[in-house]
Amino acid sequence: MIPFALLLLAAAPAQGAPQEGDITVRAPLPATPQTPATMVVEPAAMMIAACDADGDARVERYELDDCLATSFAAFDPGKTGKLRYIAFGDWALRYLGDRAALPSPYEVDRDNDEAVTLAELQDHFSRLFARYDRDGDHAISRAELLTYRTMPIDAQGPTAGRRPEKKADAPDAGKRRRR
Repeated sequence: MIPFALLLLAAAPAQGAPQEGDITVRAPLPATPQTPATMVVEPAAMMIAACDADGDARVERYELDDCLATSFAAFDPGKTGKLRYIAFGDWALRYLGDRAALPSPYEVDRDNDEAVTLAELQDHFSRLFARYDRDGDHAISRAELLTYRTMPIDAQGPTAGRRPEKKADAPDAGKRRRR
């Protein structure tokens, strides 16, 4: 009887060992700082890239103008032809990724009437289009939409102009020494 019990134990799978079909869950790796990016995309550049209607990975002016008109109309349901600053913030949240992303309504609103028209928006993006079109071919490629960081950065952001961290044993710079 004992040899039979030992044979059963040997044939039975161990409870702690993974079985076929089991899913193994591992704990996440310890957090490490993200490698600083050397190439970034500005919010307006993301919007322009999304305007590629024909899928050729290049945005031409007519595609940008049509895209801006469509996105503008989505936030102008009353067909007033204007987006007040709060509505522009809603537009920026959807199409630029954040209400505070640039361009701000203050720089787009050229006549300072506290509202952005489609013409003002298209005019502003026309200037951005000219800035991004580095090779002058009247179309913007993905490579032209990238912004290269040239300043030294670390996991906390740009290091240029940042004061060095105080050492624990350094005297407090705010206190004067008495003689």
